[in-house]
Amino acid sequence: MHIVLHEPEIPGNTGNIGRSCVVTGTSLHLIEPLGFSISEKAIRRSGLDYWHDLDVHTYPDYETFLARNPDAVIWYATTKAHRTYADVSFGPDDYIMFGKESAGIPEEILVENEARCIRIPMLAGYRSLNLSNSVAIVLYEALRQNDFADLERNGELHRLSWK
Repeated sequence: MHIVLHEPEIPGNTGNIGRSCVVTGTSLHLIEPLGFSISEKAIRRSGLDYWHDLDVHTYPDYETFLARNPDAVIWYATTKAHRTYADVSFGPDDYIMFGKESAGIPEEILVENEARCIRIPMLAGYRSLNLSNSVAIVLYEALRQNDFADLERNGELHRLSWK
């Protein structure tokens, strides 16, 4: 799987998303401009000690992202979509794009990709969920649909054993 952040603004969100990507074997794609430096302590702190294991790619703009990933199946997460993330079938190599915290994905991109726009259902009158929470919700649904391929499904206790 691939998570794409279009112009993310808050380093803590990107760090949390990076951590989620590492533990799920998901690549992270960052489309500039970023509202922070990838080397900032805040992004490393929220990603903890996983950041060095992250498969991260950066692009100067959306057009370059598309050019470098010409065959990508891209889903566009937006509060403006007609379908929910549970209404679609995700492939194991799909890309899921999220917009910046203050404005989402630009509408110019959305109108060109209406069939691939998805949303997370919420009560009316609220703007959106936190970006890192939104990524986790949609990413884990995509992983579930693909039977959590390559992910460990059984946990072990530290001191005791399961009966």
